[in-house]
Amino acid sequence: MYEKIGTDQEGRDLRLMDVLESEPVDVVENLEIQKDIRRMRECMGSVLDERERKVIAGRYGLNGQKELTQREIAGLLGISRSYVSRLEKRALEKMRSEMDMKPQNPVKFV
Repeated sequence: MYEKIGTDQEGRDLRLMDVLESEPVDVVENLEIQKDIRRMRECMGSVLDERERKVIAGRYGLNGQKELTQREIAGLLGISRSYVSRLEKRALEKMRSEMDMKPQNPVKFV
């Protein structure tokens, strides 16, 4: 319930509890956020290699991890901080390119 599941439009952490407690007016916005999170996770799995996934997950606190600095990630992976920076930049570019290429599936209401 308290695990970070994404961020809202203002960059604040979004947790499951926030979604459950939100006003009904926010339901469509929350569905859009969840769809974007799913697309991002699919993109990470399909276009990033293992090292790039570790860098992105560490930098942005994904998969229940706390957010780490480039220096902390460098220490964990045994590489330089500048290489972490290059990996992060390349991974984000790959993800952005992939997400721009794939059309979004519209949210369907039944």
